Amino acid sequence: MEKKTARLTILIDPDKKKALETLCERQDLTPSQVIRQLIREYLQKHGVEYATQTGTTDSKAEKP
Repeated sequence: MEKKTARLTILIDPDKKKALETLCERQDLTPSQVIRQLIREYLQKHGVEYATQTGTTDSKAEKP
């Protein structure tokens, strides 16, 4: 799992935030898990490598 040492603050429309939270709750995920996955996919898509790159996903099913 990635180290949680940095915080990223974003501004988002309140209606989109609520929709994301609702969907995440239905999928038994947190918004943070979803955003981290999106960031990993975006970096991979653009061929960006980083120190903690492991190739794993951030889903509850894969956590020990």
